[in-house]
Amino acid sequence: MSPRTEPTVPKAHAKAATLRKSAPVFAALGDPTRLRLLGALCAGGAMSITQLTAGSAITRQAVTRHLDILAGAGLVSDVRQGRERLWQFEPTRLHEARRSLEAIGQQWDQALQRLRTAVER
Repeated sequence: MSPRTEPTVPKAHAKAATLRKSAPVFAALGDPTRLRLLGALCAGGAMSITQLTAGSAITRQAVTRHLDILAGAGLVSDVRQGRERLWQFEPTRLHEARRSLEAIGQQWDQALQRLRTAVER
């Protein structure tokens, strides 16, 4: 193994692990209903399921199911207040996913630059 490739092997494993960690975030964001719920929580702060279903045809059970998926991805959390659960946006996992996408973008930029250099020789 050449010295040039040795340092990148651990980095590649770390990047792959980061991408795997971000996969549930991207899966959760792939649904329009969940995107709408997340948008409402970002704009309105902590909200109950009753507030999240107001003016919509979606049932409380369906909203609960979607919020559970978002919570599983680390995008929302809930806190019990009296008899209700208030749901709130948790930005940390979304920021991590954004950083993963930026890393992928940088990898593509580097690969394209290497290709450009090779073609121009």
